[in-house]
Amino acid sequence: MSKKLVAFFSASGVTAKVAANLAEALNADLFEIKPKIPYTRSDLNWMNRNSRSTLEMKDRSCRPEIANIPDVSKYDEIFVGFPVWWYREPSIIDTFMESADFSGKKVTVWCTSGGSGLGDSAENMALLAPGAVVVNGQRFNANVKKEKLEELGW
Repeated sequence: MSKKLVAFFSASGVTAKVAANLAEALNADLFEIKPKIPYTRSDLNWMNRNSRSTLEMKDRSCRPEIANIPDVSKYDEIFVGFPVWWYREPSIIDTFMESADFSGKKVTVWCTSGGSGLGDSAENMALLAPGAVVVNGQRFNANVKKEKLEELGW
């Protein structure tokens, strides 16, 4: 049996809730990707062209600092989750993917969103994690039930 990790970034708590249920469904460890400088409500205002999140997403080379980096060496499978920002993974996920050695790991990408899917996130993340097998998982809404997550076969 492989050792699994559910790693996630959550801006509003929605992704955290899904991640906790997914970790329980998979019998996996849980790890929250936290920004070194937490996001404020105004930072997350996507309607403001000068908000922190908007500026980070405009600059594809932006890498927000992470407060904590997990030791992924003891895991075979890592499930990386995030809220969809601008039709892709938030820049902090790019930081995460570049901050650890995912060689030989299977990375399943999943997201939370009311409607937007994963887009090119798996392809983007694969470029940042040489040697990893990065695959698309799926999108979940805020109310996904643990029983549904158990049925995924992950």
